[in-house]
Amino acid sequence: MPKYPPLRRRIPQPSDIKPFLRMKSRRGLTRAERRVADAHTIDDLRRIAKRRTPAGPFHYVDGGAEGEISMRRAREAFDDLEFNPTILRDVSEVDTTTTVLGKPSALPFGFGPTGGTRMMYAAGEPAVARAAARAGIPYGLSTVGTTSIADFAAAAPGARHWFQMYLLSDRDRSLRMLADAAAHGFDTLVVTVDSAVVGNRLRDARYGMSYPPQLTPKTFLDASYRVEWWTNLLTTEPYRFTYEEPDLPRSQLTAVKGFTDSSVTFNDLAWIREAWTGPVVLKGIQTLDDAVRAADAGVEGIVLSNHGGRQLDRAIPPLHLLPAVAARVGDSTEVMLDTGVRTGADVVAAIALGARFVLLGRAYLYALMAGGEAGVDRAVQILRAEVRTTMALLGVTSIDELSPEHVTLISRYSRITSAPEPETAIAAPPRARKAGTR
Repeated sequence: MPKYPPLRRRIPQPSDIKPFLRMKSRRGLTRAERRVADAHTIDDLRRIAKRRTPAGPFHYVDGGAEGEISMRRAREAFDDLEFNPTILRDVSEVDTTTTVLGKPSALPFGFGPTGGTRMMYAAGEPAVARAAARAGIPYGLSTVGTTSIADFAAAAPGARHWFQMYLLSDRDRSLRMLADAAAHGFDTLVVTVDSAVVGNRLRDARYGMSYPPQLTPKTFLDASYRVEWWTNLLTTEPYRFTYEEPDLPRSQLTAVKGFTDSSVTFNDLAWIREAWTGPVVLKGIQTLDDAVRAADAGVEGIVLSNHGGRQLDRAIPPLHLLPAVAARVGDSTEVMLDTGVRTGADVVAAIALGARFVLLGRAYLYALMAGGEAGVDRAVQILRAEVRTTMALLGVTSIDELSPEHVTLISRYSRITSAPEPETAIAAPPRARKAGTR
């Protein structure tokens, strides 16, 4: 048997131990900042949010339509892709800035419009608006947000604000909202086009999600240890949707369900153009034909989206649609994407495959529920770091350098449009690029 020499040992000195005793300083941090400081991913923030938020509001954010197949497949589309990194590039400096609709953004993503935001956390849209302003990215206010247009604008003056419009059955009210948004400096109109009716969102029904939140024995027990959430709810102003008008009695307010106009067609873009002088974006494009038709109609942007999987279940994952749409209309219309995005790597992949910009929804709502405004700041820190790291490891230093060659899409399902076999790579078509533009 071989003889192995023993370790040479010595008595440790205080200077040897000192490096191991360095503690993270939490001095000066608020309680919310301490709560989210150890979150390193959006999924970490989601876990904190689930502990702190009653089931109704949490599952309103977390859930989708019917069997939630669309939502799951949208996430799988990002999980299944492969990156193709280049090596031996100087990536000591990485620039994440880009332009979208003619104006700069410090990051290749922004915060998309979401409904009922104050139900997630009492500070609601103003808290998100301030975080977006600090990050230098745009943020969209929803027609069914829970903050007025004026209060939203006042929360982050000088920041870039978009306004999302559900076309209401009451066209006069729609026109008044558009005029109000323009008067308060909103620069872009996002028209949601995938919500002719409300999707069958089973989690909302199962968890008793309503507006305003209702106390039943079940919801009371669920919320009994979420004292801060209920305290915030009961000690702040009652919720009002963005589309509600202050002089209209509460008893006469239109219900959320059924208040939109189900008869809207492409012909309605004409009066929208007359009412809004800035860029118009159609959100909810789910086929190549509709993307082409939107581009032919002259809109400045489209968002490939299936509403986060909350409308038609089994709808195509937007990421799978992206390469074909970008190749076909990307030169004339800015192509954006949402749904399924959880990481900065997802954002980078979407940009490489042809998106000009990416909109986040659930990601910042989880953060808001987890830690309020501090949580949203933490989400931006996480995503910014992930974007930078992914770009550097791909060997690129600017958004303009990202291209389809950096990503390979993999489908675990057969596809009618291109009929690949399961687990067969879907080649991303090359995208024409204008020199010096993105």
